[in-house]
Amino acid sequence: MTHSFETPLDLKLPGLDWTQLDTYLGSRGYSLDTSVEPRRFSAGYGNMNFLLKIDGEEVVLRRPPLGPVPPGANDMAREFRILSHLHDTLPLVPHAKLFCDDPKIIGARFFVMEYRPGLVIGDEIPSGILEKWISPTSIGQHLGGKIIDVLSELHAVDVDACGLGDLGRHEGFIARTLRGWSKRAQLSWVASTPPKLDELVEWLNAHPPVKSNAVSLIHNDFKLDNIILDPDTLMPRTLIDWDMGTLGDPQYDLAVLLSYWSEATDPEAMHQLRQMPTAGHGFPTREKAAELYAKAGGTELHNFTFYRVLATLRLAVVFQQLYCRYKTGGTDDTKFANFDNLALGLLNFGMDIARGRHF
Repeated sequence: MTHSFETPLDLKLPGLDWTQLDTYLGSRGYSLDTSVEPRRFSAGYGNMNFLLKIDGEEVVLRRPPLGPVPPGANDMAREFRILSHLHDTLPLVPHAKLFCDDPKIIGARFFVMEYRPGLVIGDEIPSGILEKWISPTSIGQHLGGKIIDVLSELHAVDVDACGLGDLGRHEGFIARTLRGWSKRAQLSWVASTPPKLDELVEWLNAHPPVKSNAVSLIHNDFKLDNIILDPDTLMPRTLIDWDMGTLGDPQYDLAVLLSYWSEATDPEAMHQLRQMPTAGHGFPTREKAAELYAKAGGTELHNFTFYRVLATLRLAVVFQQLYCRYKTGGTDDTKFANFDNLALGLLNFGMDIARGRHF
């Protein structure tokens, strides 16, 4: 199993102007192999990724999605900078090759990076992988541990040594993050604000965490399908999707991961997420995963309920934003059509976390 691509293959794929790209790359000293049709990776709801061949090498061209882009999201310049500085320090990060700041070339700013083929696991583990594994439960134990290992390794990076010490303003990160997602929520629910949204924001404002001096490079959307795996060993090969990376509180990064981490006893909204296969296969629970993270980093988690609630608010807003993109014609993908109900379910789940009903 490797990456999957959308079909049919077409030189007129939305989001990629083949002729303009060929001319631009040529002006920069690169040779685009126009005999090889571009292929778009099929995974994900956000940024668009295309497999091309440049100078005889397969590479990935990455650009924002079509339609309006939420403020602060899908930042290609930021992602290119992170990849450029982090590759030597954290080899899991792919090598960035070229950045284009001119949106007229293909309709948006974009960059080109190395392509590392491998296995991407989304909401389900492929049956062929399960059949080859030792036991139905050991695969979840293995993957759960590796996810936490990669996150811990990321948070241990010396940002000053790799040139990313000024990537973002880490002072006031959590307060700024809460304000930002609260504002995006108000913009996303245009017609009427759900009562649970007001309740959730009020709870967060009333329960700020004790001041923490912990600062690290954070991914800001860390989950299993952003880790490309060796299909035989299920060992991590690559960590991708860095457009929201910044300096911030590592507990928030962990909480974002756990916001995708469903469990068998969760309410329906968490199963509708269809992001990671953690509700079965022997994956550790969210609480156990948090314990593994604390042990790996030799640290303690403080006021972690706040971080969990904040990350769940974030996820609810993300899915409401995706629904708005669908309603305004930014995509005709019918998977987006029920994301408004999913967002409401996540708001309810956030309040369950706040009340201690779920970790």
